[in-house]
Amino acid sequence: MKTLYLLRHAKSSRDDPSLADHDRPLAPRGRKAAPRVGAYMKANGMRPDLVIASTALRAADTADLVLAAIGHDVPVEREHGLYLCGSHVLLERLRDAPDTVAALMLVGHNPDLHELATLLAGEGPPKALAAMREKFPTGACAVLAFDRARWCEVDAGSGRLIDWIVPRGLA
Repeated sequence: MKTLYLLRHAKSSRDDPSLADHDRPLAPRGRKAAPRVGAYMKANGMRPDLVIASTALRAADTADLVLAAIGHDVPVEREHGLYLCGSHVLLERLRDAPDTVAALMLVGHNPDLHELATLLAGEGPPKALAAMREKFPTGACAVLAFDRARWCEVDAGSGRLIDWIVPRGLA
């Protein structure tokens, strides 16, 4: 059994137009939302064994804030290749994850995460599936379970959406 957390970076700031897109920081709303997502994950026993995050500042900071709220020391790999790479690249990256990792978190961007989540989620609660397929907002996390022993076996429709975490819905 494998668990995948697909976490979109929290709300970013566009206050400084001189910054490159890669270097945009989190907005105050994003800095509040990411720890709420992490607190929800902690309260529900969700703990990744490995985090692979885009090097974009907003993605890296989201990963750090979520993990701090979970209170779980976990290896984090930062990969520039995940920055606006396309869902096919994300899928290949997760298929290359070590099989010793039972729970993997990918932290990245849309439309890549939305496309990947939609591709992988073959079943799950109808309302949550519909909401996830409609929109993947900033700070949201799709939690997918796969009845697979190896990450390379993850394929289209093979996942079950077991949770759909949206910051706006958290207290």
